[in-house]
Amino acid sequence: MKELLRTTDPTVIAYASALLKGEGIDCFPVDVHMSVLEGSIGILPRRLMVREEDHARAERVMRDNEIDFGR
Repeated sequence: MKELLRTTDPTVIAYASALLKGEGIDCFPVDVHMSVLEGSIGILPRRLMVREEDHARAERVMRDNEIDFGR
């Protein structure tokens, strides 16, 4: 798995996941339960991971939809 994007905005993760699934690219959000540690204030970023072989195609999908990678 390779990191595709990093953000503190959960709506970006949901939108990006929907776009990727629509293109047939499997993705996996990580760090989604970190709000327990941070007290739900949204300072710790969440990451979206994809298979290494899908990474280049997934990046193109993100760029085409003007989604910031947050890196």
